[in-house]
Amino acid sequence: MRRPTIGDIARRAGVSKGAVSYALNGRPGVSDATRRRIIEIAAEIGWQPSSAARALSDGRADVLGLVVDRPARTLGLEPFFMQLISGIEGALASRSIGLLLQMTEDQNTEIEFYRRWWAQRRVDGVILVDLRLDDPRVRVLEELRMPAVVIGGPEGVGGLPAVWSDDGEAIRSVLEYLAALGHRSIARVAGVRALLHTELRTRAMDEIAAELGVETITVYTDYSGEEGASATRSLLARRPRPTAIVYDNDVMAVAGAAVAQEMGVPVPGGLSIVAWDDSPLCRLVHPRMSAVSRDIAGYGAHAAECLLDVIAGREITAFQDATPKFVPRGSTAPPS
Repeated sequence: MRRPTIGDIARRAGVSKGAVSYALNGRPGVSDATRRRIIEIAAEIGWQPSSAARALSDGRADVLGLVVDRPARTLGLEPFFMQLISGIEGALASRSIGLLLQMTEDQNTEIEFYRRWWAQRRVDGVILVDLRLDDPRVRVLEELRMPAVVIGGPEGVGGLPAVWSDDGEAIRSVLEYLAALGHRSIARVAGVRALLHTELRTRAMDEIAAELGVETITVYTDYSGEEGASATRSLLARRPRPTAIVYDNDVMAVAGAAVAQEMGVPVPGGLSIVAWDDSPLCRLVHPRMSAVSRDIAGYGAHAAECLLDVIAGREITAFQDATPKFVPRGSTAPPS
């Protein structure tokens, strides 16, 4: 079906295209009766204003951009991103603003999307995720003067506003709990090493473990269940092996629990497991997973709202979201 145009409205109303334009844009030049008739015909035939034309006239696309630079196979398994996107969408839907989502597997390609979107007026601004150590994307967005909000920080964001939470305090609550149970050898199966939040968690874990007199080891993965399982096998084959493992996502934690069962290590009697972040998956397995919990959808909504403020010209600085909370469940216990 062909999209309705102002020409169709003009023919139905028996007026010129100019009169239709005046009526639909609330400008003088037509009578009130003609304006009402034109608006009724537009609604009847399903006419909507062209977003491209509107972007050319006032510079607004009414679309925000989000590029996720991860393999699609891992994104599909990560509840974190699904919840984050749902929160962003929830904040935008009531304002009739769209979200343009793009997947890439190369940072240079991601940067090219930013350049193209801004040049073509495809988006009004972007939400930057998976902040890296010395991230070149921050400099590019600053050079483009493209409205942007970073999810992550507070380090490494340059002059861009950021929405972040205190992962260090969350790590502290986990380690203090495990240490109180009697664990003295704690491993962490982390995500991608190049990501800033991975580094911040590692740094916090090392510092807090030293305070508590706990020995730690960190193994890096790509967040997939396969690499989480492989890392768990390696850790459980060590002598002495760790008595507790903290995983950087729920998928790897569940895969790790399956490996422990495969290797005859009972959970939690022989191995305590903690997942980051909490999800329905953590509550469906047996025993239910102890987890670091936070409102991920709310996190995404706050980022979207901050970006809309930036686009509107309001002065925004870093916004600290609620600190993730540790929720103990059946997968953690004193070491045997």
